[in-house]
Amino acid sequence: MDIFDSSRSRRRFIVASVGVVVVFAGLYLLVRQHLPFLTNGDELRAFVAGYGVLAPLVFIGLQAAQVLIAPVPGQITAFVSGYLFGGVLGTIYSLIGVTIGSAIAFWLSRRYGRPFVESVIQDDIMKRFDAFVDKAGLPSLFALFLVPGLPDDILCFVSGLTDIPLWKLITVMFLGRAPAYVLVNVSGASLADNNLSLTVALLIVVLGFSAWGVLRRDEIMDALS
Repeated sequence: MDIFDSSRSRRRFIVASVGVVVVFAGLYLLVRQHLPFLTNGDELRAFVAGYGVLAPLVFIGLQAAQVLIAPVPGQITAFVSGYLFGGVLGTIYSLIGVTIGSAIAFWLSRRYGRPFVESVIQDDIMKRFDAFVDKAGLPSLFALFLVPGLPDDILCFVSGLTDIPLWKLITVMFLGRAPAYVLVNVSGASLADNNLSLTVALLIVVLGFSAWGVLRRDEIMDALS
């Protein structure tokens, strides 16, 4: 969790993220040519639906685990959710999963305290977010969750150390994360429906906002605290 500790590392993160997008685009074109079944939204969703309730339950579990243990932005799994389940159901499953994962992170921090949080978060980042959370109120926490690209999973762990009621933290997290998750899920659904123009347009919005959040993290946090 040390990729956000300097402007240089944040720039590297953005370059790496762009690289990941390019790789995924290449893989999509390759799969579309050789495994067309996987790029046919209707057929793929019918295949996934054949697993009944198991498919969304597995995805929700993966989305929750992403908050706790995986250094993968939740928007990436949300994109997959939109592709597999459609814009509406994908958004619902993504938000359920990220809410469960965030609630567990809040609870773990509150249950096991600072030693636990310090064991899972790099020291420099812990100090930076600790100082922010000490000064920030719920509106500032909401604003930080609202910006995609910021390490909001870390914010879940650090916020759990405050005396803010868990239900308020969960509500702020949900409302803050929802807009980006809606956009990313709709983007994934659009790709499955071969609406590439909408997919690209939505990804440009989310990735542009994410890049701004990563590069201007310190300024944003200073302004909100």
